Amino acid sequence: MTAYPNVIELTRALVGMNTINPPGNEHQCNSYLADLLKQAGFDVDLAEFAEGRSNLVARLGRQDKDDLPICFTGHLDTVPLGTEPWSFDAFAGDIHDNKIYGRGTTDMKGGVAAMIVAAIDLAEQISDTQGIVFVLTGGEETGCDGAKALSERPEILGRAGAIVVGEPTSNKPLIGHKGALWLRAVCRGITAHGSTPELGINAVYAACQAIGKIENFGFNVPPHSVIGSPSINVGRVQGGINVNSVPDYAEFDIDIRTIPSQDHSTIITHLGQYIGQDVSLEATVDVDGVISDFSDLWIQDVFNCTEKILGTPLTGETAKYFTDASVLTPAFGNPPTIIIGPGDAAVAHKTDEYCEIDKLHQAVEIYTSILKRWCLTI
Repeated sequence: MTAYPNVIELTRALVGMNTINPPGNEHQCNSYLADLLKQAGFDVDLAEFAEGRSNLVARLGRQDKDDLPICFTGHLDTVPLGTEPWSFDAFAGDIHDNKIYGRGTTDMKGGVAAMIVAAIDLAEQISDTQGIVFVLTGGEETGCDGAKALSERPEILGRAGAIVVGEPTSNKPLIGHKGALWLRAVCRGITAHGSTPELGINAVYAACQAIGKIENFGFNVPPHSVIGSPSINVGRVQGGINVNSVPDYAEFDIDIRTIPSQDHSTIITHLGQYIGQDVSLEATVDVDGVISDFSDLWIQDVFNCTEKILGTPLTGETAKYFTDASVLTPAFGNPPTIIIGPGDAAVAHKTDEYCEIDKLHQAVEIYTSILKRWCLTI
């Protein structure tokens, strides 16, 4: 009989594989998980989308035309470590005070581990039901790159009747998130010696003027009843090559989070007109938001079973961040989608990232309940 890792062991194993994006190198995680799932009876596809980078699609169940499986999805890439020193080895999975520390513990290798453990534990019971499909991706942190690659291969992605996204929510179910539109803004000028600035055109000044306008940019749309209002933020500015030259190039990055009523191409047009024709705008990330109907029967079932486990009433809230659901939900034909995972969003991307061990065990219980309700109708 095969001995599979428990959720703590599996989280630590995944954290021990450096999948900082860039460059990603997610294939090492997906290859390891593929072997586990094969041993448990899953049919597995590893789909490479760049060197050392792959997506994993694993299925268990009848896969009948009329009985759609439930999709559990998560990403294996992580963000860089940052400049602040860590108190723990970022890739050791050290355990201290009921927490596992390491890059990706909360976002979101702990969630992936909990999903895998729940499914393997139930594998024999659900093998002759509508079943489950795992979609484990790379490249989510830089704009759902892996999910986009999968969406172009429907023969591998297949179908699903509902989606569970294991992003960090402290195990509270969320019904959607805003879209993300990241723009690279470029200003060009004419270089000159710093002692004769009148002979040049300063691109940094042009960028500063545009940024000043952006601070007061209004989207002129009413807030969404659940997701709220769109937002805009300038997150990076770069220009010039040395102090004694007039810079002929400057660029800055704009982070826009959108609501369902907004069209991204229209936003680009309106923003470009607002800040002036001397600034060129190019989208670097362009993903739509996701919102599920809180009254949907499956959504309500997930909330009911989660409330029993958490012991607290829940409401239909949404996430602040975007997820691979931006791509996978429309690719699967817009089934109801829930975001729920053991990580704490407040520590995602931070130095000394961690995931609470109690939350990991609780996530296994929640995922097990969701999977049983879908496949075994209990």
